[in-house]
Amino acid sequence: MGLMTVLKKMKQKEKEMRILILGLDNAGKTTILKKYNGEPTNTIEPTLGFNIKTLDHKNYKLNVWDVGGQKSLRSYWRNYFESTDGLIWVVDSADKRRLGDCTTELHSLIEEERLAGATLLIFANKQDLPGALSSEEIKEVLQLERIKTHHWKIIHCSAYTGENLLEGINWMVSDISARIFTLE
Repeated sequence: MGLMTVLKKMKQKEKEMRILILGLDNAGKTTILKKYNGEPTNTIEPTLGFNIKTLDHKNYKLNVWDVGGQKSLRSYWRNYFESTDGLIWVVDSADKRRLGDCTTELHSLIEEERLAGATLLIFANKQDLPGALSSEEIKEVLQLERIKTHHWKIIHCSAYTGENLLEGINWMVSDISARIFTLE
């Protein structure tokens, strides 16, 4: 039995997924996690470090790591890459001035060897705000068509209203389970 087969069987038994939520500061990472988990979202402060939540979703245990996005914290992101099955990249669709930084950081992440093969979900967040770019516009700005190394999907959402959060998580869990929890 090869190492990958052993690892797949171990994962099959546990039915656990490790999800990493990243994005620039103020993109809505923590709000997305809290809204999805049914927690109040009216008193969210910038994440100085990380939050970990374990959520049950469709017979899977999701270990979700929400890591702060301030420029001073981004160099620490690599400390969280190990064993990541899925990466949620959160974009503030209404913050046009920082989309260049957002693109640079995303493309730097997908080149990371320890994130190779991780499912990539891009949440085009803050769709409820006036002037927010559509998911198609975000897709173009982030040059997502260039990404050939990861299964990816972009979904417009609002962490504030909860719109499309479940759709995104459902897609990610399905994609990860099809890749990891298949028996050989």
